[in-house]
Amino acid sequence: MATAKTGSRNGPSRRRTSWLSLLLLAVAVVGAAYWMWREPIDGYAVAGTSYGAHMMCSCRYIGGRDMGSCKADFEPGMQAVFISEDEDERSVTAWVPLVSAQTARYREGYGCVLDGWND
Repeated sequence: MATAKTGSRNGPSRRRTSWLSLLLLAVAVVGAAYWMWREPIDGYAVAGTSYGAHMMCSCRYIGGRDMGSCKADFEPGMQAVFISEDEDERSVTAWVPLVSAQTARYREGYGCVLDGWND
């Protein structure tokens, strides 16, 4: 009888250990993939956020359209880029969470200009 209880206690414990091992393995694989492809991912994110901020700023402040109408003009594949507007500053910020953000500001006589960034 005692052996049956011991066996049943080891079952869930082993299952928990195997789930933990699988979770650690998945985290390691995702981390390694990110480390290997970090530069291309960052490059695409900077290009996408720069394009998104500039396009939305131009559409909004030069074209005079509303943000919803401008968002409809986004190219396919831009779903990961989020947009916010600051009407007081006449600027639009585009960002990919945890990766990149870029702001474009409307300047009279120059149109929409991207803010500088540091690498």
